[in-house]
Amino acid sequence: MQLTLGPVLFNWKPEEWRDFYFRIADEAPVDTVVVGEVVCSKRQPFLEEHIPAVVERLAGAGKKVLMGSLVLMSLPRERKAMGELAADDGFMMEVNDLSCLGMLGGRAHAIGPFVNIYNESTAAYFASRGANRICLPPELPLSAIRSIAKSLPDVSFEVFSFGRVPLAISARCYHARLNKLAKDNCKFVCEQDPDGLAVTTLDDEPFLAMNGVQTLSYTCASLLGDIDKLKDAGVSSMRLSPQQCDMVAVAKLYREVIDGKIAVAEGAQKLDQLYPLKKSNGFLFSKPGAAFITDGGDVRRIVPAA
Repeated sequence: MQLTLGPVLFNWKPEEWRDFYFRIADEAPVDTVVVGEVVCSKRQPFLEEHIPAVVERLAGAGKKVLMGSLVLMSLPRERKAMGELAADDGFMMEVNDLSCLGMLGGRAHAIGPFVNIYNESTAAYFASRGANRICLPPELPLSAIRSIAKSLPDVSFEVFSFGRVPLAISARCYHARLNKLAKDNCKFVCEQDPDGLAVTTLDDEPFLAMNGVQTLSYTCASLLGDIDKLKDAGVSSMRLSPQQCDMVAVAKLYREVIDGKIAVAEGAQKLDQLYPLKKSNGFLFSKPGAAFITDGGDVRRIVPAA
């Protein structure tokens, strides 16, 4: 079982973003790292000067680097930028928007968790177009994951295993609207919430989290206790999504549990200390996504559904 570090979904300060990846390169036991702005193209210019150094540092440390595409392309400049990214054969592209498939022209690529692959035939279609690794959508139950992964043994399958779960993307910017700003003049207010902004119900219960144009779960997905089930289902990599916590320590913790160096219970306790947000794994067991299911199959707790 390998570990993949997904792209940073939030609007972090450019130097913080760069230094985060430098530390990942030097210290984190991850095998693959996805780099690039995938949520909002307006953030991309702030990162561009740092991307070459980040990619070089990661590759030099032996990490496989994937360049992530935008999740939603709606402007000519975005299509142009993704076309240029697809044309660069120095690194494999992770496709998050189907428009990129035509740009790739059949070259080998990865599929990100934002593409709706819900059955074997859809996965086979993407494999026929050049996808050799697929991160399945986080809402899939274990039974579907097993059916899809077992149907294509030559494709590497990955599952979203840590972090606030990406649920939806929109052309409208929630952060801008909340601050009574136009999307085109948002003043990048999303950087005020580098881990997402919690959304509550009318009863003041935490429900979701917003990140600019993106909707995330309030809870943090944790499949730390489900590693053996995922292995048995044919999953070859677990994806960790960067949050505002010590992600090197999170990666080391997952590695230790995978390798059997510490027990799941100890790992879960340490994970709660590293990132105290409520954990969830309900989707994996065909339950509400915000539920947390114990190894015995019992619902340990359900927080407001995400």
